[in-house]
Order: sequence, then C-alpha cells, then structure tokens
Amino acid sequence: MPMIRETIVSTVDGEGRVHLAPLGIIAEGDGWILAPFRPSKTLENLGVVPFAIANFTDDVRVFAGCLTGRRDWPTAAREGFAVPRLAGALAHSELAVTRRTEDEHRPRFHCRVLRNVSHAPFQGFSRAQAAVIEAAILVSRLHMLPREKVEREIAYLEIAVSKTAAPAEEEAWTWLTQAIRAFYANTPR
Repeated sequence: MPMIRETIVSTVDGEGRVHLAPLGIIAEGDGWILAPFRPSKTLENLGVVPFAIANFTDDVRVFAGCLTGRRDWPTAAREGFAVPRLAGALAHSELAVTRRTEDEHRPRFHCRVLRNVSHAPFQGFSRAQAAVIEAAILVSRLHMLPREKVEREIAYLEIAVSKTAAPAEEEAWTWLTQAIRAFYANTPR
C-alpha cells in the first residue's frame, strides 16, 4: 500500500488564479503523485500549468472549508515559482509535473520535488483534527458512498470531536455536517 499524505494542494490556471483543494498525495520514491478526480479544477490547472504546491497544515478548517465553499484562504507568493503556497501552512513542497498517466477517473500527475520549506513547527494532531480530516474525505465522496456508511462513520468520528475539539475543529466539523445534511436533504432513505 502506498503512503498517502493529506494536504491542501495549490495550483493556478493559465491566468494565474489560485485554486486550493484538499488532496491525498501519493508517495512515489522521492516524489509525489497527484491524482485529482475528473472533473476538477485541480486537474484542469495541472494540464495548463504543470506545477503545484503541496501545503502541509494542521488547520483542519482549510480542508473542511475547501469542501464546503469556503475557499478564500490567504496565500503567499513564492519567488521564482508560478504557484503560491497556503500562507498558514506549516511546511510546503514545490512540485513539478514530470509525466502524466491517463486514467478514466483519476489521471496521475507524477511530480518531482523542487524544494521543501518549513515555516512553523508541527505540534501534533488532536483526535478531533484527525476526525475532521476523515469527515472531509467522506464529504468529498458523498456521491460515491452508501448513506449508511457515511452516517455510521460520522457518528463514530463525532465522539472524538465532542471530546477533544478546540473551536477551530468545532467550526470545521459544523461546516462538514451541514454539507452532509444538505446533500441528503432531498435524498430518500
């Protein structure tokens, strides 16, 4: 099984507009594979500007926000690099696409790491932060997963949130659970 890191990937379109998206990046030797689903803005952007930044953050609101229409997170330009980083990232990796492997559902962009940069120390994740990340993954797949599985897993994850969440995790959790309720509002059981 390959190692996957949950990140916020920043890309840009041909006009330099930034797009942030949660994406599990796949380890491949000294590099990473980005495998965005079809259709997606990340996929479009990588086809036009073959560079990205993998942003490593412990602010789970960014993950939840990107999935619930809250994409306006501050970014910071990188000198000599086309794509900005997430301003609040603890660290980031600047990536250059070296090749693309086509796939009907998730093309793979094989990337070389040009530079790794640290900005702040990582203090570890609380159980609530981990639960929010897992819930964010569920939200990103609501259209693919059985409702019973989603509801069962959310009920379990809510235990960690109720016991260990700080205000940021509570806010992120609220955004995600609202998105789930909205998705199922017009769906019969």
